[in-house]
Amino acid sequence: MTTISREQVLAALAHVPDPDSGTDVVATGRIEGLVLRDGHVAFSIAVEPEKAVERESLRLACERAVMALPDALSVTAVLTAHRGAPAAARPAPKTQASPPEIPGVASVIAVASGKGGVGKSTTAVNLALGLARLGKKVGLLDADIYGPSIPRMLGLSGKPTTTPQKKLVPMEAYGIKTMSIGFLVPEEQAVIWRGPMVMSAIGQLLMEVDWAPLDILVIDLPPGTGDAQLTLCQRAPLAGAVIVSTPQDIALIDARKGLAMFEKVAVPVLGIVENMSYFLCPHCGGRSDIFSHGGARETANTLRVDFLGEIPLHIAIREHSDAGRPIVAVAPESPQSTAYLNLAVAVAARLDGAADARRPAPRIVVS
Repeated sequence: MTTISREQVLAALAHVPDPDSGTDVVATGRIEGLVLRDGHVAFSIAVEPEKAVERESLRLACERAVMALPDALSVTAVLTAHRGAPAAARPAPKTQASPPEIPGVASVIAVASGKGGVGKSTTAVNLALGLARLGKKVGLLDADIYGPSIPRMLGLSGKPTTTPQKKLVPMEAYGIKTMSIGFLVPEEQAVIWRGPMVMSAIGQLLMEVDWAPLDILVIDLPPGTGDAQLTLCQRAPLAGAVIVSTPQDIALIDARKGLAMFEKVAVPVLGIVENMSYFLCPHCGGRSDIFSHGGARETANTLRVDFLGEIPLHIAIREHSDAGRPIVAVAPESPQSTAYLNLAVAVAARLDGAADARRPAPRIVVS
């Protein structure tokens, strides 16, 4: 097992000069919240609020110093300003007009929901597997730092390795590449991080993983419209978002909030999918609309976005997910898998249409 000690990390950081005092960042007490686990290192760097932007070079220097240690697998350093102005008084951060491309990844899509408990992660996993069955090279990023579920749903465990360039090598299951904080933290251990560390970790899982080559990277966003979602929208070159909701009014209210967030950050919404849409009794075949029915379709029509389909409520979907054997992978001919495959076809068609729209029109040349 790779081991690295607190003393080694602090010794490495002691070689990073402090820009104000002329000593080093350890001696001046800037290093806080140092966390070590199996070669993965995380810490924060205390800076003055008014100098946060110019201290980015200091953060990078600290990361490089620790990454140079032989046993360091990954390093997450974030800037923390304890005496910042109230949120309402701070100027709005500038968003990138064009986020950097992810090397070797053709398209990136997000699977989102306005609230938890609507089956977003189950949808993301089976959508990714459905896209793979269409012949696409697919990756899946679990961006839920506080509640990662993708490792369990794909039956994966263990720690990722690194390339010679110190990039994380994604785990693989059922033909798709995947990465999650769940591979780096024990399943029963809570991740108790503040916002800046969460955003930094998401950035690393996105940009410092050896994803290539991929046709599509599916990002399973955490529920809601907070820091993590905005970070992904600003840092990932999203081709579009899929919003998951149940037919309930309360879920649809939150789904509308999610859609509004993507509109504000100029990310196209590929459409809405209604999960747990209906229940078919396995004994009598009778249909029950447990959570109502058709609300997501009506919402899509009202908001003028595409409706991508209905996913039934079925015990087989839950059982296969809990067992780490997603239904699209192990029972692709089942009616439940067909619903996910239809969703994958709809998403792929919209991505292909967007790609066609970006291609320049052909020119006729007469010689």
